[in-house]
Amino acid sequence: MTNKELGHRPVLIEEVIEQLGPKDNETYIDATFGYGGYTERILQSCECKVIAIDRDPTVKKQAERFKKKFGSRFSFVHSKFSQIDKIFKETKEKEINGFVFDIGVSSMQLDDANRGFSFMQDGPLDMRMSQDGQTASDLINKKDKDELADIIYHYGDERNSRKIARNIEKHRTQKKIESTIELAEIIKKSFPSKYYKKHPATKTFQAIRIFINNEIQELHAGLNQAFNLLRANEKICVVTFHSIEDRLVKHSFKSGSKNGVLKILTKKPIMASEKEKNFNKRSRSAKLRCAIKL
Repeated sequence: MTNKELGHRPVLIEEVIEQLGPKDNETYIDATFGYGGYTERILQSCECKVIAIDRDPTVKKQAERFKKKFGSRFSFVHSKFSQIDKIFKETKEKEINGFVFDIGVSSMQLDDANRGFSFMQDGPLDMRMSQDGQTASDLINKKDKDELADIIYHYGDERNSRKIARNIEKHRTQKKIESTIELAEIIKKSFPSKYYKKHPATKTFQAIRIFINNEIQELHAGLNQAFNLLRANEKICVVTFHSIEDRLVKHSFKSGSKNGVLKILTKKPIMASEKEKNFNKRSRSAKLRCAIKL
């Protein structure tokens, strides 16, 4: 298996397919198409249809390849998953038999230094999934210090947010912060010790990315619309990589369960096997939650 194939390997794919249980002549929505890993496995598992959604314009070429391979069984919509309602109304489908969400930044986005998602590679401070709107550079260089600290704390669970924000402000008064490595080094100086399990920039980069892309609001809207559109006795599967996103999914499922809309199938989230964790580092923090509509 090549590094490229490993990089784009969808996390918990076997578990997602097992939970979803695709069937012939049914229609599924892959709300986060990316490189198409989940979509491909769903389409290969039976004679069904998949409507794939992604806000990132760079995935269009992959979608075109899928269209040639799977024909009318596959359709792609360049949009956000908060637009699921609108997308469904514009299709000729009568019902949706299952949803898959893979939340967060994709491996191919992280691997491309020019996208600015990774603190491990030098690139411009961008982080925009849809490649429009405010960049990470705009946020870092213009946002008020206290607001910046709040963003880092609330969207990254970063306890050191105040010190990080102060160091960013100190640095930007002398020179505009322009690259990912430059920002990562500033964040690193905000930590008292060089001995840490995770890179000290991990949570701050996560927070900036989530804020820039409005990910929490997107996820909340996407889940609510999916619950409404899902046919009775059909499933929704959500893979998350951060505690903030996982909590939102957990609480959304609990709320749906209390209201008699959903039955939770995963009382505890499904985690990757040790085998998967060993060959796919991204899977180590992954959590899969599933529910069925009543």
